[in-house]
Amino acid sequence: MKSFFIANVIFVLLIFNYGNAQELQSPNGTFTMQFSLEANGKPTYQLTYKNQEVIKPSHLGLELKDDETSLLNDFAVLDTSTSTFNETWQPVWGEEKEIRNHYNELAVTLNQNETDRIMRIRFRLFDDGLAFRYEFPSQKNLVYFVIKDEKTQFAMTGDHTAFWIPGDYDTQEYDYTESKLSEINENFDAAVTDNASQEQFSKTGVQTALVMKTNDGLYINLHEAALVDYSCMHLNLDEASLVFESHLTPDAQANKGYMQAPCNSPWRTIIVSDDARDILASKMTLNLNEPCAIEDTSWIKPVKYIGVWWEMITGKSSWAYTDELPAVQLGVTDYSKVKPNDTHAANNTKVKRYIDFASEHGFDGVLVEGWNEGWEDWFGKSKDYVFDFVTPYPDFDVEAIHNYAKSKGVKMIMHHETSGATRNYERHMDTAYQFMRDNGYNAVKSGYVGNIIPRGEHHYSQYIINHYQYAVEKAADYKIMVNAHEAVRPTGICRTYPNLISNESARGTEFQAFGGSKPNHVTILPFTRLIGGPMDYTPGIFEMDISKLNPNNDSHVNSTIANQLALYVTMYSPLQMAADLPEHYEQFMDAFQFIKDVAIDWDKSIYLEAEPGDYITVARKAKGSDNWFVGNVNGTAPRTSNVKLDFLENGKKYMATIYADAKDAHYKTNPQAYTIKTKKVTSNTKISQLSVPGGGYAISITPIN
Repeated sequence: MKSFFIANVIFVLLIFNYGNAQELQSPNGTFTMQFSLEANGKPTYQLTYKNQEVIKPSHLGLELKDDETSLLNDFAVLDTSTSTFNETWQPVWGEEKEIRNHYNELAVTLNQNETDRIMRIRFRLFDDGLAFRYEFPSQKNLVYFVIKDEKTQFAMTGDHTAFWIPGDYDTQEYDYTESKLSEINENFDAAVTDNASQEQFSKTGVQTALVMKTNDGLYINLHEAALVDYSCMHLNLDEASLVFESHLTPDAQANKGYMQAPCNSPWRTIIVSDDARDILASKMTLNLNEPCAIEDTSWIKPVKYIGVWWEMITGKSSWAYTDELPAVQLGVTDYSKVKPNDTHAANNTKVKRYIDFASEHGFDGVLVEGWNEGWEDWFGKSKDYVFDFVTPYPDFDVEAIHNYAKSKGVKMIMHHETSGATRNYERHMDTAYQFMRDNGYNAVKSGYVGNIIPRGEHHYSQYIINHYQYAVEKAADYKIMVNAHEAVRPTGICRTYPNLISNESARGTEFQAFGGSKPNHVTILPFTRLIGGPMDYTPGIFEMDISKLNPNNDSHVNSTIANQLALYVTMYSPLQMAADLPEHYEQFMDAFQFIKDVAIDWDKSIYLEAEPGDYITVARKAKGSDNWFVGNVNGTAPRTSNVKLDFLENGKKYMATIYADAKDAHYKTNPQAYTIKTKKVTSNTKISQLSVPGGGYAISITPIN
């Protein structure tokens, strides 16, 4: 790691203009942040990019419970300190082999006159945006305190176009709505769709990461980083002033956070550029997290997997073993005496079929859901002791499956559905993780479907945020990788704990079998959800007509096959699933070849084209290889993508295999129409390629020896 640190560089970093006002510039000078105190001692900041106002003067502070003064005003500047930081670090896995972390910092220590309490606001200005957080040093007048709400403001300069999902304490599984800020209220009800657990708080409340585009062509992303021991932040818009204010997720007692000094909030982040590609390439969220806390990371490996999952999602098969019982009790119900329903998917014969397929085609692992007792009444009963995570159904032999997979060179991936019963999961966690180790599982997909137990808690309250963190840290003790579904959206924690190898935490592919998602959904997610970390989107669906799997399900996957291939490049994750059934891949083995070939860990990533809601094209160089892969996903309008291959090594010849939409392809009417062609290319080659509505293309590029 290369780094340097310089303190008190006032002549570079700060310009003291007047009174209590300070300015901070980014290393390249494109950003300027000004901090000041208003006449009443209220902390205020504003941000410009290339001399263009991005955030108008906006207030900072926190409202405390049972505290007349709170931490809102009556402050005076006690001290300021400045520094610059520049390092290059290597992630365990990622989009880049090396990441530069370069910022200028201003820390303003404030003293509240009446209470003699101290609050520090730390600002970091990068070349791609601003981050700041609240810090509470050890002090006699502020030790234990309860947050009623955080009052951080983001004052917009105009009625920007936003790509948003409804603010919700329990789910992010919504399609994105594109509208002006002033139109959020009128579109809110239509944007809310049914979910297993959900609770909105305002008709103008939205979730981060939020991406916007101004009339002047600026792209703005609002999010948070390093969410640890704090409540998840949403944004609530004041329609009259176009000011967003932070809104923290409450707990069962309507409190937003329990704090003990010394402590700090997560970082609040503002990523800005006049080029949409810069938003996608930003590593600011990762850089704001602490370095890796795991000393030996040799066991953390990217994974490409298949699984017994999609057939249950579509309704073709079931998680439950029997349909005879209205309720079950673990340790009491005798499954050997009940009649199997013959639709249970997690049986020895079927799982071995998946293992064989994985082995034949070079996949690392096989996920099996529904293997353990309890699925008959797992959901919607507010049931605490719902799973024990170690007891299999009669038709799933854990030891035999482990031995069979081992003989085929395939790792099994565990599934832990908690049904929201976090207390129950923590009670069983050590036993469950040890069971995994004993049976050769080194990765787990966890789930939090339904309302949370303890009852009244939310998926994104401080208590449950701490549960997710506990699960990841405990898993690291057992050298287990975690892929958490329905958990809080990520905020770069994977830098510190890279065993958090992926998350769902957004509307994933499963919703294509629940009525479908918008065809441009995957052109927005990288600008929003993926800003905080990789997503287990579970791509690779080849049969778009769900009724062919389940006649009672008329859903349609709103994507072409070429689009599905491109997702392995555009939707970054070191954990990638080929989600469809083996028999569907066997019908299109020439297209399936790309899924087999595509890498899942990278040395370099270059975003070639990008516009939220419309298209994304990215090129990535495979880790430790000269192979490149290009992916393009398209929105609802047909488009010709034009890219240069100037990222290839000069003077070297390559063979490109292009998987593309056929001319008559369409996500709805002709999704399985594609073409495959090969051509010799060099760094001087330009490619012009049609992408149909809901379509795209994928390219595999290998050197010619």
